[in-house]
Amino acid sequence: MTTFRLFLKTMILVATMLGFGLPAAADSLLAKLLPDVEVGELVEGADAFGATHPDTPAIQVLKGGERVGWAFVTSDYVSTTGYSGKPIHTMVAVDDAAQVIGVQLVKHSEPIVLIGIPDAKVKALVANYRGLDLVAEAESGGSSHKLDIISGATVTIMVIDDSIIRAGLKVARQLGLGGLAVEEVGSGPQFEINPDAEAASDWMTLEGDGTLRRLSLDVGQINAAFAAMEDPRAGERALTEAPETTFIEMQAALVSHPAIGRAILGEAVNANIQDWLDEGDHAVAIVGRGLYSFKGSGYVRGGIFDRIVLIQDDVSVRFRDRMHKRINTIEADDAPVFNEADLFKIPADSGFDPTKPFRIQLLVHRDVGAIEKVFTTFDLGYQLPDQYIRIIAPPPAAEVPASVAEVTSQTEADAHQALWKRIWAGKQIEIVVLGIMLTILTGVFFFQGLVTRNERGFYWFRMGFLAVTLVYLGWFANAQLSVVNLMALFGSLVSGFSWQAFLLDPLTFILWFAVAAALLFWGRGAYCGWLCPFGALQELLNQVARKLRIPQWTLPWGLHERLWPLKYMIFLGLFGVSLTSIEQAERLAEVEPFKTAIILNFVRAWPFVAYVAALLIAGLFVERFFCRYLCPLGAALAIPARLRMFDWLKRYHECGNPCQTCAHQCPVQSIHPTGEINPNECINCLHCQVLYQSKTTCPVVIKKMKRREKVGAAPDLSRPNLGHPNQVKPTVTN
Repeated sequence: MTTFRLFLKTMILVATMLGFGLPAAADSLLAKLLPDVEVGELVEGADAFGATHPDTPAIQVLKGGERVGWAFVTSDYVSTTGYSGKPIHTMVAVDDAAQVIGVQLVKHSEPIVLIGIPDAKVKALVANYRGLDLVAEAESGGSSHKLDIISGATVTIMVIDDSIIRAGLKVARQLGLGGLAVEEVGSGPQFEINPDAEAASDWMTLEGDGTLRRLSLDVGQINAAFAAMEDPRAGERALTEAPETTFIEMQAALVSHPAIGRAILGEAVNANIQDWLDEGDHAVAIVGRGLYSFKGSGYVRGGIFDRIVLIQDDVSVRFRDRMHKRINTIEADDAPVFNEADLFKIPADSGFDPTKPFRIQLLVHRDVGAIEKVFTTFDLGYQLPDQYIRIIAPPPAAEVPASVAEVTSQTEADAHQALWKRIWAGKQIEIVVLGIMLTILTGVFFFQGLVTRNERGFYWFRMGFLAVTLVYLGWFANAQLSVVNLMALFGSLVSGFSWQAFLLDPLTFILWFAVAAALLFWGRGAYCGWLCPFGALQELLNQVARKLRIPQWTLPWGLHERLWPLKYMIFLGLFGVSLTSIEQAERLAEVEPFKTAIILNFVRAWPFVAYVAALLIAGLFVERFFCRYLCPLGAALAIPARLRMFDWLKRYHECGNPCQTCAHQCPVQSIHPTGEINPNECINCLHCQVLYQSKTTCPVVIKKMKRREKVGAAPDLSRPNLGHPNQVKPTVTN
């Protein structure tokens, strides 16, 4: 029992590793990342780091024993989440004049930067920030510098740029650099939104009183802006439309104000918008028409709207898909017809103040080569008109409520527990759906003889289950397990971990727990054959290929058997690399196509997409080609699966000698010619159990049926049947 509990605990820990690193320590990211930074590479001529500031995570940069600046990590001050969903840690150094004297990209997980863009190009980009004047940035609202974007990595570079500027301004203000001291809290009059204000009902009046603000650019203005740039190619590729042609007319309004929302969107839509917004959130409506789109055609699910950004002082809000809704109808009278109309949420934790001026910055690009672009920006300024706000007196100092004191004084363990419980409560529907899937699959395995009795019915059940696995678990919930999780487990066992943090992803935790349990009962096939989204994608595509009569290739048994070890070699190689560098192992783990095909929905650089396409094309001819020969996760799961306690798959003595029906029809050729099923390769598709009962395919079943028919048809001469007209009556003799 003790061994079983230890194994189960270990598998739970395995299950929780997806999507999580080690828990954050109490100290700052600066303390963690500082050993990886050479001070001379960060700041030219510097020879040492000095003392850490007592109140903020910043450290002195020394040159000849004298302080020449302060260094900090951007992620300690602002959100730096990139396209990968993980932070981009950048170290920045500033001097007493609030000028940037050094920038270094320390750690990130951006796939396009890790693979596809030369490291020298990225280093050159961040080095260009040296000499950036943060005082000028504060005065201009963060737009006094030229935005240098690498083509193909727009979102990543914009996140880096945003983090350098906003974090730099915060550090400069906290340390009093360049005169950017922290403003005194509560100085000057305080304002709030006036919920009783009324708005005009027609578009023209809303424009006239400032409720709607406009940015209008024609082709002539755009051509002039690019012609004035240093790159002469920008001016050489001018737009050919007439100069007075509208390039873009963009208008904006703060529709989170109830009156403005009702005037522009109507009562019903405004009510829905208010329900969509959480407490403290705001929303801005942006509409546009003309040649240029403020959204762009490159926007995809899970991405960022990289052409617009909301800026207010040192607050910068970049909009993601989950912060966006389309506007279908504009209710204001005499509203023009727009090409696009959209609503964007401004989160409460962004620091945005609706009573202060802000601007929507529009990024405009121009192609100057096959894959090269240049960029410039234009601003749409906005200030909520006076009739929508009112002056309030500063609130009197109040004692901290007991509930607040309790929350702020609770331990980190209690805080983590409260957090994951709140997350689980918010994902009840997703958890129930996954629970139903696991319950159904468990029932199928326990009652496999019953569910496989009807061959056609079981086929369509399996296809439906795989479709749900692909669409729901994969593309919707991103619950795709990876060998990276197992490598992270081994790393965490060495450096320590907090299991409570692993509960922050309910679907992943439940799925890993189910896989751990399934390994004991059925082996790896429960996951690989039914719950792996990429495996489901391969099998569904292969079924389509069969319907289209694409020929299926059956590899000779000798070659097939020798290709099996490839995936084990790949897994052992990745595991060996992870012992020295988990980051390098994650790069090499791109041998798994899961990130490209499932997590990122094929939105990646072409080599990744081409690699996945090659695997899927191979799978059209050889069913589950990747699963059979290359999948390191399947190999990793096959090792503990050897400990399974039961053998559920039924076989006849005739299987393999002489009958080879199941071996020939096994989708992944996991049945040896001698009849044994290889549990390391079996995906528990249960097709052999369908054949086991087939009255038209299995020779053993057919033979039994014929024997029963023959026995049932033979007359029983041992008993007289006097009632039968043809029965010869026995003769009685004396």
